[in-house]
Amino acid sequence: MINIKVLGPGCTNCVNLERLCREVVAENSIDAVIEKVTDYREIMSYGIMSTPGLVVNGKVIHTGKLPNKSTLAHWLQNI
Repeated sequence: MINIKVLGPGCTNCVNLERLCREVVAENSIDAVIEKVTDYREIMSYGIMSTPGLVVNGKVIHTGKLPNKSTLAHWLQNI
């Protein structure tokens, strides 16, 4: 099972990244748990200075902007 964390305070891009993750997981039948993290201390613990942030299985994958759907699918299918 993949553990996905979407890090961000709730801005539009953060909300969209969470939605996009849920779509990709559902469309590709990926066994995953998706968690939205809004706590600034936890976000900072990953060294993320620009949101949204994407953490997969404890590793920072992407920060600062919204990836496109195909890129996100590629990342999650190749974990």
